[in-house]
Formats: sequence, structure tokens, C-alpha cells
Amino acid sequence: MAANASTKLSPLRFVRTVMNSFMADSGLEPRLLGKHFRVTNASEGVVDFELDIAKQHTNRLKIIHGGTIASLVDLGGSLAVASKGYYATGVSTDLNVTYISSGGKVDDKLRGTAVCDRIGKTLAYTTVTFWDEKRNMVARGSHTKFVAQAVAASTPFTPPEGAPIADGTE
Repeated sequence: MAANASTKLSPLRFVRTVMNSFMADSGLEPRLLGKHFRVTNASEGVVDFELDIAKQHTNRLKIIHGGTIASLVDLGGSLAVASKGYYATGVSTDLNVTYISSGGKVDDKLRGTAVCDRIGKTLAYTTVTFWDEKRNMVARGSHTKFVAQAVAASTPFTPPEGAPIADGTE
């Protein structure tokens, strides 16, 4: 199903639609994350996701690579902006990650929650927190995005005309 001018989606379906766009149009996300990443829940301003850790996500110590987590802060921040109804999610101006403990190894599941703390006319502020399977916090990040053009060009929770819409299962 493709969007038309009146297609308004729930936050979960909208965020999944934006995620599908990242997978179709980005160079990084489909190669790094691919089928191992999924959005599990979304409400306005909050997105939950999971990553099944695979070899391409790890470092030479065979634990999740800090760069993978940094990429997830970037993506999570974008999806948090999307959960506020914006299909275009802006560009990064600042990204920070604090690594607390090992996030897991191959075949473990990393869980994350991304929150859009504030969105204004030009900037969006997001935080992303990560847990291992035992619910131990393993990392946290912040991501600031320049969103002026995204805010100006958006009709909340409405994908652009012709955009493929994610499956409706919620």
C-alpha cells in the first residue's frame, strides 16, 4: 500500500514506515542492521526496538562494537523524531554515547528505547537507552537533530504521497 495525501497512521505504523524508508534508501542501516533490527513498539515521542546481535555488530573481542551502538543512537534519535509525526527526521548536529558495560555477544538481544525529549522549530533533542537481556543498562546516548526543514514540510503522521506504508500489524 502506498500513501496518499490523506493517509494518517498510528505512531507505531508511522515509525515502521519511516524505518522501511531508512532500509530502502540509506547506505548504512540495511548493511549494518538489516533483518536483525526491529521496532517493537512506538507511541508519540517514544520508540522501543531490538537488535539481534550478529557477527557484523561485534568487535574483535566478540562483543557488540561501540560503533554499532553509536549508529543505533543515531537511528534511534531519528525514529524518536518520527514518533512525533515527522517523516523527514532532520540531520545530526550532536551525538554522544556513554558505554556502561558490555552490551552482549553474538546471538544476544540488545534492547533500546529512544525518547524525543523536546522538539522545537529548529532542533530536536533525543535520548536513547540500551539494556541487555537481563535488563541491565549497558549504554545511553543523546542525539540532537536540526529539524527546521522537516518541521516545516510535515503533516503529522502522514507519509509523503506514494511512500510505501509498513505492514499494519501492531
